[in-house]
Amino acid sequence: MAEEKFVPKKKTYVEDIERTLYDIKDEDHSVYKTQSGLTEDIIRDISKRKNDPQWMLDFRLKSLAVYNSLALPTWGPDISELNMDDIVTYVQPDAKMTGNWQDVPADIKNTFDRLGIPEAEQKQSLAGVGAQYDSEVVYHSIQDDLVKQGVIYTDMETAIREHEDVVKEYFMTLVPPKDHKFAALHGAVWSGGSFVYVPEGVHVEIPLQSYFRLNAAGAGQFEHTLIIVEKNASLHFIEGCSAPKYNVTNLHAGCVELFVKEGARLRYSTIENWSRNMMNLNTKRALVEKDGIIEWVSGSFGSHVSCLYPCSILHGENARCEFTGVTFASKGQNLDTGASVIHAAPHTSANINTRTISKAGGMATYRSAVKVTRRAPFAKCSVNCESLMLDNASRSDTLPVMDIEGDEADIGHEAKIGRISDEAIFYLTSRGIDEDEARAMIVRGFVEPIAKELPLEYAVEMNNLVNIELEGTMG
Repeated sequence: MAEEKFVPKKKTYVEDIERTLYDIKDEDHSVYKTQSGLTEDIIRDISKRKNDPQWMLDFRLKSLAVYNSLALPTWGPDISELNMDDIVTYVQPDAKMTGNWQDVPADIKNTFDRLGIPEAEQKQSLAGVGAQYDSEVVYHSIQDDLVKQGVIYTDMETAIREHEDVVKEYFMTLVPPKDHKFAALHGAVWSGGSFVYVPEGVHVEIPLQSYFRLNAAGAGQFEHTLIIVEKNASLHFIEGCSAPKYNVTNLHAGCVELFVKEGARLRYSTIENWSRNMMNLNTKRALVEKDGIIEWVSGSFGSHVSCLYPCSILHGENARCEFTGVTFASKGQNLDTGASVIHAAPHTSANINTRTISKAGGMATYRSAVKVTRRAPFAKCSVNCESLMLDNASRSDTLPVMDIEGDEADIGHEAKIGRISDEAIFYLTSRGIDEDEARAMIVRGFVEPIAKELPLEYAVEMNNLVNIELEGTMG
């Protein structure tokens, strides 16, 4: 009998996310840039160019004072590489905001064409689209039938001009400048972003979507998103971000404020796909009233360093939060992500489910903060974090915090790191599925809840993760 030749099993290998599409750089045709750094003169210059009302200029200057008074966070990833003296906080592209795609300058239009933004709109998979390039929104549209129902979807600058009282009532009340140093920075230099208002009882059946593209090297992007979903209304909002890679530090310090009123429902889906030279220091927060629901769907893939922890304040009885997040950290990346929930009313509930994948020395840290106040009897919260480390050089940490003030709460936390469930493999193989394919199916399941919600081609990094070929043992 011939001796069997031993063929060793191949080790699992997962290719890095293909970024060729995103790393195409446009020639810099900006018509104006502020000086680098952060001074009162620069703030006044930005405010003047944007024709801010006096209250907004005052707000910016107060935010600058707060920024100068606050220290950098003493926890989280190392951001010492960030030097604000080197960052340009405002870059005005050579384009006017328009509702006609053909009026967008060719170089900018070609960038968004490559990312699939207008194609998705033309296929009727989006009810409205906003596109920001560097510091200004260059394109915005919304379907006529939504306008007739009273839905407002526009850029923040237009919102201040046409809906000033509403913006003034809500702007940076959920994320005040004193919250942390980069919230104060945002309050001082914010530019662009989206404003959405959904009237009572209106259901926006097709998603709205905004895409933020930072092209300029050494610059920052500071868009502000403000969404108000009134009583018994509903909305799905999709946000996408990308930038080409440079050998200098870029900064993203956006801010998202979501107001979900009584009985309303909001799903907020995000793909953070910045380049590997980006510091992504974004702040997102939702206030949910009685019987309201906030659903977060979050994917974090690009950037050199990320600090991203969407927060849900469950302010009304029976308010609910659902959070699903996926983070992929590879070589040279330190992605510090997670979620927080504040239970501030009776019978509130939250489910937090996250997946992190790290390889090639990447660092993926999950942080959760669950607070149950004395005003929230019978609160329920389930936190589940699962991590896969694909080699010995990578790192994954889970840092949950539970602050429970009452004794009538039902709180649970579960974390798994580095291993695919043997029971799940057995279940699939017992039904005739090859073991390697079973493992691949499980990894695809990490990202499927997000990928299936995103109809845009810019989510190609999700599809790459779904379609990766896995062989051998994982973990």
